[in-house]
Amino acid sequence: MIEVCVVGELNLDLILYGLPKDLLLDREHLASGLAFTLGSSSAIFAHNLCVLGTRVGFISKIGNDPLGKMAAERLSAVGVDISRVKTASGKSATGLTVVLPQTQHRYILTYPGTMFEMQYSDIDMDYVRTARHLHLSSFYLHRALRPRILNLFRQAKEAGLTTSLDTNDDPENLWDRDLLEVLKYVDVFFPNDREAKKIARTEDLAQALNILGGLAKVVVVKRGSGSAICRSGSEQWSLAPPAVKVVDDVGAGDTFDAGFIHSFLRGATLENCLAFANIAAAYSVTKQGGTEAFRERSQLASYMRQQWNLAARGTLPLES
Repeated sequence: MIEVCVVGELNLDLILYGLPKDLLLDREHLASGLAFTLGSSSAIFAHNLCVLGTRVGFISKIGNDPLGKMAAERLSAVGVDISRVKTASGKSATGLTVVLPQTQHRYILTYPGTMFEMQYSDIDMDYVRTARHLHLSSFYLHRALRPRILNLFRQAKEAGLTTSLDTNDDPENLWDRDLLEVLKYVDVFFPNDREAKKIARTEDLAQALNILGGLAKVVVVKRGSGSAICRSGSEQWSLAPPAVKVVDDVGAGDTFDAGFIHSFLRGATLENCLAFANIAAAYSVTKQGGTEAFRERSQLASYMRQQWNLAARGTLPLES
């Protein structure tokens, strides 16, 4: 029996490290390091949530190619149920994201492939209903599914599931208003600072929180090394993450989501959900790629326990 059903994209990340600050056209630029790892917001969320101890099922579509097989195997290896991951019958390939990290920012280049093709008919709603919680990532990348995402969330709520959503970026920078209707069926909404402002169409974060907080039940704004903010009704909490040496912040936001939902499903207070999410995200940036830090469970558990004890917050959700 699964606790969380994740609907989303599944692909690998190719990350090139140590590139020059200025990338010039028609020049060959040399990288000093490379990582080929599980990518995509949905898959990183599912992988790390499963490692934290939540039972996860995954619904997606991949191509009939080695990249899709590798990505699915990475999820399966940690215990994620991939029985509802479909393989496209046509020539479309599994998506791939190339990440070029810079000092403060990064270039993100994505071939969407089958991300654009998954549609509502690919989703086993009976399987979704066996879960306690539905999560969807990358709202704007699901072009075929997007017209029915509202229906997906509405049905999940009617079946008694709690729900969460992380839109990630809109590659077209349109931030269309169909999302706002979906948010009425979202229990926990996970934008980052920039996304919250874009969606609410304001440059003022406080105003964005007011707007989004009037739609989703809980809004959690991720702010990197700054203090994350959680808003529920008239209540608001703000907590800074632990200080760590950042090796790679790819997937940190998705790991934050995983930490929050892991705690949320165990009945933790929203403030403790925020604290646990911060700790999980902080640990994720200590290694390259979005999931590599979570592949060694004993080291992860030790770090989480140490940070939780320092915060003196009572029972660690990992132990429940």
